[in-house]
Amino acid sequence: MKKILSMLMVALILMSFIGCSKEEAKTKDGYSKNLYVYNWGDYIDESVLDDFKKEYGIKVIYETFTTNEEMLAKIKMGGTDYDVIFPSEYMIEAMIREDLLLELDHSKLDQFKNIGDEFKNLEYDPNNKYSIPYFWGTMGIIYNKTKVDTKIDSWEDLWDEKYKDDIIMIDSPRDTIGITLKKLGYSLNTRDKKELEEAKNALIEQKPLVKAYEVDNYKKMMIANEAAMSLAWSGDAMLLIENNPDLEYIIPKEGTNLWFDSMAIPKTSKRKKEAELFINYMLRPDVAKKCSEYVMYSTPNVEAIKLLPEEIRENNIAYPKGNIMEKGEVFIDLGEFTREYDRIWTEIKSK
Repeated sequence: MKKILSMLMVALILMSFIGCSKEEAKTKDGYSKNLYVYNWGDYIDESVLDDFKKEYGIKVIYETFTTNEEMLAKIKMGGTDYDVIFPSEYMIEAMIREDLLLELDHSKLDQFKNIGDEFKNLEYDPNNKYSIPYFWGTMGIIYNKTKVDTKIDSWEDLWDEKYKDDIIMIDSPRDTIGITLKKLGYSLNTRDKKELEEAKNALIEQKPLVKAYEVDNYKKMMIANEAAMSLAWSGDAMLLIENNPDLEYIIPKEGTNLWFDSMAIPKTSKRKKEAELFINYMLRPDVAKKCSEYVMYSTPNVEAIKLLPEEIRENNIAYPKGNIMEKGEVFIDLGEFTREYDRIWTEIKSK
C-alpha cells in the first residue's frame, strides 16, 4: 500500500509540474503563449487570429458554440480553460448576476474609445464593467417583393391572411413572443402574465398562417423564393439580399429587438492580462473592420465603420439612420420568469 501511495504521489507531482510548465510558458514580452477563445460559429475572420499570433506571439486556441445557453452550461460545468467569450446581452446580465465574469481593467483597453457612445453603458452592463460590444443588429421582416403586393411596415403584416402558408416565424420563444408583444404595444421584456397571455393567443391565432418555424433554414427558404415573408435578423438579411435581390428588409414601426454580442472574460480565466490584450486588439479599427466585412454583421466600432466600403456604411439595414435606441428594446435577463415564456411557447407549439 505504501508503495502504491508513493507512486501515486510521484505521478501527481509530475502532473502538477507538467501543468505548471505549460501555463508558465511565456513569450519574450512575458505573455502566456496560448489564449483560449470561445465564440459563435463563423463569427470572426480567422485571419485576425493568425495576425494576433504574429504580433504578440500568442496562439489563439479557438472553439465555437451555437447558443448562449450551450456556452453558459459549459462555463458553469467547470473544467474549461476559456479566456475570452462572446455572450449576448441578456446572457451577460445573467452571468454578472451569477458572478461568472471578471471585471475589466479599462486602463488596458485604450481602443475602447472607438466604440460609439450609443453602444456604451447599456442596461445589461452599466459602465461596461464586464463586457465590450462586438456586433449588434435588429430583428425585422424580410419579404419577397415578387410575392408581396402590399406595403410591409408593421408586425401586424405577419398576421395577414392573404399570405397564409407563406409566412416563416423564428423558432425561438424570446424572439417570436417578443415581436408579438411589440405588436400589441407591450415591452418585449414584460413580466406581466396577462400581457404574455395576450401574446400567446395572438400567436395561436396566427399559427394556421405559418408555413414553418425555423432558425437557420429560413435563410435557404427565402433565398429559394419558398415564402413571402419571414422574421429575420439584420445580419442574415444582408446575406439574403446579396443572394436574392427580390428580397427586402424592414424594421416595423412598432419597434423591434436590438441585440448585442460582446466580448467578456469568464471568472475561470487564468490569463486575464492576455485576454484584455486580445479584446483591445479586436477593438482596433482595422481588425474590427475585417471581422465586420467577413461576417456581414454591424460593428459598433465607429472608426472601423469609416474604413468600410460606402455601400456598406450607407446600408440602412446594417446601419439604420437616426438614434437606433429609439427603434426598439434590448433583451434583459428575466431570471426565473423565463420559465413563463418557455411555458407559453410550449403551449403555442402544441396547438
